[in-house]
Amino acid sequence: MPDDLAANTSVKRTANWPLWSGFLLSLVAFLSYFLIFARFPVTRDVPWINFLLLALSLALLFVGLRRAFGRSDGYRGKIAGPILSVLSLAVVAFFCLSIFYFPRKLPASSQSPRVGQKAPDFALPDAHGDTVSLAALLTTSPAASQPTKGVVLVFYRGYW
Repeated sequence: MPDDLAANTSVKRTANWPLWSGFLLSLVAFLSYFLIFARFPVTRDVPWINFLLLALSLALLFVGLRRAFGRSDGYRGKIAGPILSVLSLAVVAFFCLSIFYFPRKLPASSQSPRVGQKAPDFALPDAHGDTVSLAALLTTSPAASQPTKGVVLVFYRGYW
């Protein structure tokens, strides 16, 4: 009997790398949006790269949990697996809240112009670096035959 006990305790279980890499990838996906991808409009408006990274992290966690509980004699992670999975799910949930829910709770801008309302005069640099004012864009040209110019203003609501 003592030999059987010694044989069972000498089985070395290997590290369950999908668990740890899935957890670390979920943290990287969360932090990379705010540190890197929020700077670019293509990834700020719809954070598709972060969603792909989060999906990959959840897939790795699933594989790691299957290894930990399905083949527990060969892989570690019966204790760390559920803890890391819950933490990763909390990271995913907080990311989704910060992308979809919290921006909708921002207060309405009470001083912004409404549709059809005349915009206040402003001066901004154009694409060539020349300063252009709204009043200059709306002035009528010296020739009476040309109508008054129109201006289309597009506002992007930012919260960064």
